[in-house]
Parts: sequence; structure tokens; C-alpha cells
Amino acid sequence: MKKIVPTDNKPILLWLENPDSQTMEQAVNLANLPFIHHHIAIMPDAHVGYGMPIGGVAATIDRVIPNAVGVDIGCGVCAVQTSLQSVKKSALKPILNSIRQRIPTGFKHHKKARNSNLMPSPDEGEILSKLPVISKEFKNGLFQLGTLGGGNHFIEIQKGSDNRIWIMIHSGSRNIGYQVAKHYNRIAVEKCKREGDKLSVKWQLCSLAVHSKEGRNYLREMNYCVRFAAKNRKEMMKKLQGILKENYPDIVFSPAIDIAHNYAAAEKHFGREVIVHRKGSTRAGAGELGIIPGSQGSTSYIVRGKGNPESFCSCSHGAGRKLGRKQARRQLNLKEEIARLERQNILHSIRGKRDLDEAAGAYKNIEKVMADQQDLVDVVTALTPLAVVKA
Repeated sequence: MKKIVPTDNKPILLWLENPDSQTMEQAVNLANLPFIHHHIAIMPDAHVGYGMPIGGVAATIDRVIPNAVGVDIGCGVCAVQTSLQSVKKSALKPILNSIRQRIPTGFKHHKKARNSNLMPSPDEGEILSKLPVISKEFKNGLFQLGTLGGGNHFIEIQKGSDNRIWIMIHSGSRNIGYQVAKHYNRIAVEKCKREGDKLSVKWQLCSLAVHSKEGRNYLREMNYCVRFAAKNRKEMMKKLQGILKENYPDIVFSPAIDIAHNYAAAEKHFGREVIVHRKGSTRAGAGELGIIPGSQGSTSYIVRGKGNPESFCSCSHGAGRKLGRKQARRQLNLKEEIARLERQNILHSIRGKRDLDEAAGAYKNIEKVMADQQDLVDVVTALTPLAVVKA
């Protein structure tokens, strides 16, 4: 499903049936930037973010917008199919306990620094000292590598429609990505103010020229954060596989599928080399495998992209929020949300009212989201949650 909305500059292509007013306002602001290429694409899971909607895709000509990538640079999902066909609920509880003991969540980090060889290397021909934020945060990163974080990040054990048990991790670049995003957005805002670009400041969409020193540095540090986030998921996945191996010595793991959904990349679309910003959006090139997770009470999906050019070869990155965090805590009923999960026999992470921001009721209907992007992806495997770890 797709709808075209005209603006004063470039049109907006919506795969979202009823966008809220704030999300739509942000999409219009984005479309009216002078360097936007061809159109803006809004995925069916979209909701309001800082400057750009989460679930948005924007292609720019010679500019990069830090807020169109977001603060959790490289955030993404890793999924692995196992040889197991079932796991008893009685076995899941000790597995979850081991996960919580060995993988730090929330604001917790490792007590000892990890080996620096586990950290990503700078791009070829570069040295760490030339990356101002990364070099400053590198030592802290040694304590953060292999940690989950909080918010909507999770570890799940799932049952697939392929009759296999799957394991999935959703996490990002931790504090390194946040510091890079904050640093370069501040530089972009200062530049906008000097140049009298009041609208970009107001819209929280200040940008950097990709060939400027600041623009080049941002792209280098952003790409480092994307690699750090992937390494972060890889380290947690190793721990998770080890825990399962202790309980099921004969288990075999298929190669991991790992995708990022917060980044900017140089690509060619509609006859032009551009910088594609995917903020809460997954690349869905023709034949490309991707992951679209649901909430902790709904199905997740392994998908194969159709390479639809109108979405800049993209799809949704999840179900998408329908309630803000504070709104969810105010409006959702704790007993009802717990009952919803327990009816499905899911070992979940809802304990008190402060956890309601990650309850299933805070998210859109994933089945509707998938139905609205049938022209973007095909479903390969549907994954039903069995057990969930969140901060």
C-alpha cells in the first residue's frame, strides 16, 4: 500500500495508512529541505522522532543530516536459526537467568574491559586518532562491547514457522553512537545558526556538506559506530549461543543474519548518487534478507527484499510505536498487558508500571505493518516469541 502526498518541494510516499500529525509534520519538513532527492519515503511503522520520523527514508544530494540517522547509530537486529525444534518452558527459565547474569543490560557495563582486538578497526588508511569522538570514547567502549542497553533493545528466544528455534538480539552502538550523534548534530546546528538557516534549526534537521571536514568526519565516525554496533550484537550472540550449548550440547547454529536500521549510506537511486538516510528502516534490496521484529508479545519476521525503488529499496524496521513511553505508562493496564503475554505462554519482561513502555500494547499491530508493505518484502519465516529479556 502506498499513498503520495505532495508538498511545496518533493512529494512524500506513505506506506503508513493514518500517520499522526507530528509524524506527518516532520515528514513535510524533511521533504521541503532544498537538497532532498526525488521524494521522502515513510514506512508503515513510522512514528515521531527527533527531526525526522523513525521509520523514514530520505535521500540527500551532497548533504548528511545527523538527526536523520539518530542517536543510536548502527542499531539493528541479529537473528540465528538453531537446529532445535522445541524448547521446554521449564528449560527456558534457567536459560534466561544465565543470560541476565552474563550479558549486562540497561546502564550496566562489563566490570572488566574487553580485549581491544574485539573493537572494530578504523577504515582502511585511517588511524584512530583521526576520529575525534571515537578516539575519546574508545576505552569506555571496551566496557560496553557485548552489552544490551535499555529501551526497546531485547534478547528473544523464538519458535519459527520453519519448525526451528531461533535466537534474536536487538541492540545498537551504546554510548559511543550517542556521543558521535550529539557531537556532530551540535556542529551542524552551530553552522545553521551562523548561516541564518532558522528553519533547519527549528525543524531539528541541520546538515553537513559531505565533502566538508565535519561531514567527512561524521561519515567516518558514523560508519565506525555501525561496525561497533554489529560487533556488539556479535559478542552477545556468542554468549547466547554458549548458554544454549551448555543446555543442548548437540545444538547447531546457522550463519547469523545481521542488519542495521539507523545509518546513512552512499547509494544510487533515480539516476543519481545520493546519501540515503535510514532512520528506523531496513534495507530491502532485491533478494536481500532482512529482519522485522515485533513487540515482545507479537510475531517477528525474517524477510526477503523486493528492491522496490519507490522505497529506496527499504522496508520497516519493526512494528513501530503507537504510544509514547510516558503515554504507555499512563494509559496501559498492567494486569491486562501481563495477561496478554501469559495467555501466549511467553516468558516476558513486564514486572511493573515502569515496564509498560515496552508492553505489546505500546506498539502497532505488526500484522497490519506487514500487510502494508507487501510490495517491499516477502516473508521468509515468521517467529513467535517464547522468552524475552529486556533491561
